[in-house]
Amino acid sequence: MSRISAIAALGQQIWLDNLSRQLIDSGELAHWIADDAIAGVTSNPAIFFNAIRNDPAYQTATAALKDSPLDAERRFEALALPDVRRACDLFLPQYERSEGRAGFVSFEVSPTLASDAAGTLAAARRLWAEIGRPNAMIKIPATAAGLEAIAGAIADGINVNVTLIFSPAQLADVQAAYRRGIEQRFSAGKPVDRIASVASVFISRLDSLLDPRLPAELQGKTAIAMARRAYADWQMLPPLPGSARQQMLLWASTSSKNPAYRDVVYVEQLIGDGTVNTVPDATLAAFRDHGEAAATLGLGPADTEAQLAGIAALGIELDSVGDELQAAGLRQFDEAFAKLLELVR
Repeated sequence: MSRISAIAALGQQIWLDNLSRQLIDSGELAHWIADDAIAGVTSNPAIFFNAIRNDPAYQTATAALKDSPLDAERRFEALALPDVRRACDLFLPQYERSEGRAGFVSFEVSPTLASDAAGTLAAARRLWAEIGRPNAMIKIPATAAGLEAIAGAIADGINVNVTLIFSPAQLADVQAAYRRGIEQRFSAGKPVDRIASVASVFISRLDSLLDPRLPAELQGKTAIAMARRAYADWQMLPPLPGSARQQMLLWASTSSKNPAYRDVVYVEQLIGDGTVNTVPDATLAAFRDHGEAAATLGLGPADTEAQLAGIAALGIELDSVGDELQAAGLRQFDEAFAKLLELVR
């Protein structure tokens, strides 16, 4: 058993935070699925920008689109969606064995729609239909408009990966939107047993922002404490109607940004049954080399509360910090998407 697959034995799914044509063509993704029990893939505009710019497998396809009448966004989708479908097909056996609990591939709606609820829902419906795979997930940001679209997408039976969650309040709003969608679908007499969703809580960016404001004894611990409290709260969520499943917690941005910290700290300290961690290549390689798998999410509840109390005592409100981080994340996604469209234009 590899160090990474040992995490799966503890009930947590590890998803790869990367997708490219070369990754599929080379057989590397299939290898990681077989040997490391990788259970899904996430993507975003920055990931596809790097893939299309650097992966030779895209060059011929990009050249073929040179005289296409498609606009830049549809050109990008013409490049990326075939790879999303192929990745979905690679994970389909895992999806079927797990009865729809694992084996998902995420693709994001345009970041330009972050304040447009109707446009986001329309895009989610279109992308879901165009990908045409039961184990696809459409990524929607946890903005005010996104929350409305999330409820509508879930009611439509679309799997949703809710991204850019940075605070307890944002997470609570996302969980409420998911519940509304499930309840609406159940009330309409439609099946809810295979609806899947993850709430992607961003981890390392919180510590990166807060650490300079904190005394040494509180540094590097806030994001883990927030995640551990979220996990405890998640375990106490009331049941959903019918046979609907709870939205899973997903830990995102789990590479260590501070070189003083252990490079796998946000993997090792956030392992818990029923959750997901989406991990970039470098962090995955580091864990494969020296990571230690143990059930850690439920550890140290007193330490968790002491850390969060220490933050509050300094006058720091995690919900306000989360709004700041979400705004910054939206700007970064907008910039990456603009660069991506210029690349394929």
